[in-house]
Amino acid sequence: MSYNRTENGEAGQGYQPEQAARQLEKIGREILGICRDELYFSMRFMDVALSSFVYQMDVGVSPFGTDGYTIYFHPRQLGGLYRENRILANRGYLHMVLHCVFRHMIKRGMDDRYWNLSCDIAAEHIIDGCDLRPVRFSRSLLRRETYRKLEASGHVLNAERVFRELTGWDLTEKELSMLEEEFYVDDHRYWEDKDQKRPPDEQLEKKWREIDEKMETDLETFSKESSEQSGDFLDELRVENRERHDYREFLRKFSVFREELKADEDTFDYGFYTYGLSIYGNMPLIEPQETREARKIEEFAIVVDTSMSCSGELVRRFLEETYSVLSENESFFRKVNIHIIQCDEKVHQDVKVTSLEDLEGYMEHFRLYGEGGTDFRPAFEYVDSLIETGEYTNLKGLIYFTDGYGIYPNKMPSYRAAFVFLEEDYRDVDVPPWAVRLVIGRDSLDGAVQTG
Repeated sequence: MSYNRTENGEAGQGYQPEQAARQLEKIGREILGICRDELYFSMRFMDVALSSFVYQMDVGVSPFGTDGYTIYFHPRQLGGLYRENRILANRGYLHMVLHCVFRHMIKRGMDDRYWNLSCDIAAEHIIDGCDLRPVRFSRSLLRRETYRKLEASGHVLNAERVFRELTGWDLTEKELSMLEEEFYVDDHRYWEDKDQKRPPDEQLEKKWREIDEKMETDLETFSKESSEQSGDFLDELRVENRERHDYREFLRKFSVFREELKADEDTFDYGFYTYGLSIYGNMPLIEPQETREARKIEEFAIVVDTSMSCSGELVRRFLEETYSVLSENESFFRKVNIHIIQCDEKVHQDVKVTSLEDLEGYMEHFRLYGEGGTDFRPAFEYVDSLIETGEYTNLKGLIYFTDGYGIYPNKMPSYRAAFVFLEEDYRDVDVPPWAVRLVIGRDSLDGAVQTG
């Protein structure tokens, strides 16, 4: 084969494949740039997110995918998709951005196949809920039916929620494959190592967390119209950015300082003690203090919402985790005063716990009472009456486990109050400003001790 030089000095016939590849890559980058710009004009609050990528050709991808830094694209497939309908290309770009905003690619510990599908459904659900021209597209019957079943729970459909719903549907292989085909948009091959052979990319996590926090602020303040047109997008951002808490550590905050008859080893200097023994035989220069200040649980109230909106399983798991914390040797004084109160729209049961044995007995014979409506006021009124009668002398806090939907007291109590919500069942509610709002993840209760 002969090689002819062109006027600019490049090889001719032999270099045509490379020239064609460069031309295809250039066209692909231009298409992605057009998609980015069209989305930006309709979703200005996403300006940083949309512009956070470099574009790179990869003929192994179908039709595109991202690792959070780069969008990789197959030039011919991307070009074909754009020619078929440019809205599909726009939706694909936004779909990948949403994966990054919600950090789908760096979350671990779940079945890959169901997790990939859940992430795609969550992203598509947001896009289908956007009333915006660049992404508006008709929905298939399967897609509409899937959304209907998922939305029946009444919760924001983030990927974790979709994952839990899907894994409970007992899908056949055919049904699972149909859902995968329906919601497939991008290639997930660039996502972080699911076998956990590589450490998490903290820089990637930080980058996208900062981006989505900025987006949430913009949607809540400067972009009201955009917020209304973006469907569930703002709600999902709130769920994603909500601070998760460790319930075990939170519970320990309701401890109190009190002196115990026990040597305080932290303030005892063994050097002076042994030096005195070495000089005088049986006379130490310093002896340990006979009491010490300990941070343990002494008096508080636990209220569980037993209304129909709170499932018995979740209440039990909450109490089991509370039990596991309280049953730690270092958590209890010898004598405590804890009331476990069950309440829906009225108080149904109050069990007083004064020792670890009482707590073990309660958990062995645990039974749920109620299943009416939700009104928080009776529980607070009841606890106030316990203080008035002298049942509580030094109550420091009340923990109320609930889904949050009910009537709150108007008056701030004399003790600290915290409302504890499980993340998967939580929706933003108007918790009074004097109360602590604590959202805990499902993982925070998965370590609960099984009793009975």
